[in-house]
Amino acid sequence: MSQEQSKHAGSLLFHLEEFARTIRNAALVLLVGCGLGLLGAKDILAELIKPYGGKLQVLGPTEGISILIRVGLAIGAALASPIIIYQILNFIIPAIETAQEKRVARSLRFALIPAAYLLFLIGAAFAWFVMIPAAIGFLANFEIDLFNTEWTAERYVPFVLSLTLWVGISFEMPLVFWFLGSLGVIGPKPLLKGWRFAVVAIAVIAAVITPTVDPFNMMLVMGPLIGLYFLSIILNAWAYWGHHRRMRGPVVKRPRRWRLGRKGDL
Repeated sequence: MSQEQSKHAGSLLFHLEEFARTIRNAALVLLVGCGLGLLGAKDILAELIKPYGGKLQVLGPTEGISILIRVGLAIGAALASPIIIYQILNFIIPAIETAQEKRVARSLRFALIPAAYLLFLIGAAFAWFVMIPAAIGFLANFEIDLFNTEWTAERYVPFVLSLTLWVGISFEMPLVFWFLGSLGVIGPKPLLKGWRFAVVAIAVIAAVITPTVDPFNMMLVMGPLIGLYFLSIILNAWAYWGHHRRMRGPVVKRPRRWRLGRKGDL
């Protein structure tokens, strides 16, 4: 084996070891988060049931336990997700080529965690206080002369959890585009040109997230997401132009040269 091949094999082995360490750390953080989520699962489940206005039915001997575990795992994953993102960034940053981009990425990763938490909480609060009451009000009163509304825990709890979590995650869109712009990966022009495709994609996402078939609840999701997309373009432009200014470096002004006047000049 030549020296170059040996160096390449050593580099590949190092990256595999770093990848395994990232997976191990992420799994440990997820395990701790799920443990904390399981401790508070009963109180959180009581809050999730409040919009329904009564006790939920269980149709199997282990359904109640499985619902509590599912709630704890979901809350634990939400708590651990920013730290897992931090671990992933630690793995990706060494692959960035220029030293200046590495410094920018290292400084940005500390801002990503609190910003991700904040945007997720805003999105989850929007889903909980605006979307879920509207959705439950529509579904509970849908053709009540034909249907008797008695929801089971197995159907109701995943519905509320998924709606809250996915809307919270979707509110992190501006953070993603801001970070990509800070690294110079994508600029505002392709985002602005592709706004029609973005609206179609948002409509599809809203149709998947929205549990009801009425257009009102779908528009409740689409409106904020479209607004967040255009906010993402503004933040991306600010970060992308800042990236290019850093790449150009400081502008050095040349000293002004004075020339001797000619005859007849004042």
